Amino acid sequence: MAQSSDMEKTLKVINKMLRAGVIENYAIGGAVAAIYYIEPFDTANLDIFFRVTTRRALVSLSPLYDYLRDLGYHPRDEFVDIEGWPVQFLPSYNALTDEALSQARKIKYGRTPTRVMRAEHLVAIMLDTGRPKDSARIGVFIEQGAFDMDALSDILRRHHLTRKWRTYRKRFMS
Repeated sequence: MAQSSDMEKTLKVINKMLRAGVIENYAIGGAVAAIYYIEPFDTANLDIFFRVTTRRALVSLSPLYDYLRDLGYHPRDEFVDIEGWPVQFLPSYNALTDEALSQARKIKYGRTPTRVMRAEHLVAIMLDTGRPKDSARIGVFIEQGAFDMDALSDILRRHHLTRKWRTYRKRFMS
């Protein structure tokens, strides 16, 4: 696993991409974002959700990869190793991830500004994705009281996920 000191270096590179206009907006999502709200656990990569300046149906990641390659960072499988962290760049793909990006919390990692998705959006995205590891992680969010239920309910309602939430609760909280 990469070191936390490398994380700040990684985020500096991502902020540089933002300033250069390679990406329009970004927020940390996935497991690293979850660690901001719940007890730490091992994770091997950093998920960066981002918005690109184009709104075409098919988003090309070539400009992003070309920019990083010019800085000496090369893709390997679905990741780009940036300062010791395998980073997966995930274009915002629906209204929920768009909202999660626009409402992400501004924080500092060390001395480096960054953005992390709100706990309620993380739970909603995990619920929507529905992988077994997401279901388990939602359970940890619930156990640790790591989100605001009223805010989550509003997000679930607006993004048509209330049925999935009821199904989750029946299956895992009965």
